Amino acid sequence: MHLRVLGCHGGETPKHRTSSFLIGDTLAVDAGAVTGSLSLDEQERIESVLISHPHMDHIRDLATLADNRCQKGSATLEIVGVPATVKALKQHFFNDIIWPDFTRIDSKDGPAVRFVEIEPGRPTHINGFEVTPVMVNHTVDTSAFIIHQNATSIVYSGDTGPTDELWSHVNAIDDLQALLMEVAFPNDEAELAHRSRHHTPITLETELEKLTHRDELPILLYHIKPVFEAQVLRELAQISGRNLQILQLGDEFLL
Repeated sequence: MHLRVLGCHGGETPKHRTSSFLIGDTLAVDAGAVTGSLSLDEQERIESVLISHPHMDHIRDLATLADNRCQKGSATLEIVGVPATVKALKQHFFNDIIWPDFTRIDSKDGPAVRFVEIEPGRPTHINGFEVTPVMVNHTVDTSAFIIHQNATSIVYSGDTGPTDELWSHVNAIDDLQALLMEVAFPNDEAELAHRSRHHTPITLETELEKLTHRDELPILLYHIKPVFEAQVLRELAQISGRNLQILQLGDEFLL
């Protein structure tokens, strides 16, 4: 499984892009930096986008991705999420006010966009992958994703604070190769992290105690706020006994 980092930060500057990842050529996970990172041809090869939740830093490039693909006459793009996420995207984003409703605009052999609802805890086949959403703890309904293909699984946490259900699922995976885990704020912003349902290095370290997988499992960290980046990195360096890797734009992994 080939993983490419398109965006991995909790905010944007010329050197930071918001959450977006590409698996192979055809499956995107969140859409904070799809069109800002990929050529038109690469955008056209995407078949499905998994959306963890409808906050702007995770959906923003759905707008330009749908538009670019429609102009190129591409095949229908699947936008995949739990029912609450799909409902929010229909009502508040692709609503003919904020952005055109691309489900009603024709492209190659059908609509430019099709929404696909997947149920929490239920594996669903999406574009050659088995995808299982797991609800986590954020300020809106948000899902992690367990993504499985060819005896390889990775887990994408979505935005979350401390949670329990995710770990029961993660600990049951025999072929887990990587865990993408969010951390946003430094330890002295604990109250802000609690209210916004994000992690600090301290709460991340506590959560990782629930993980029973081997210590060498790659834990790929994303969503650090640019304003606090230096402080968060210093605090993460104090966590021992885990294979923590801070994601950077353009990183690629063969898992």
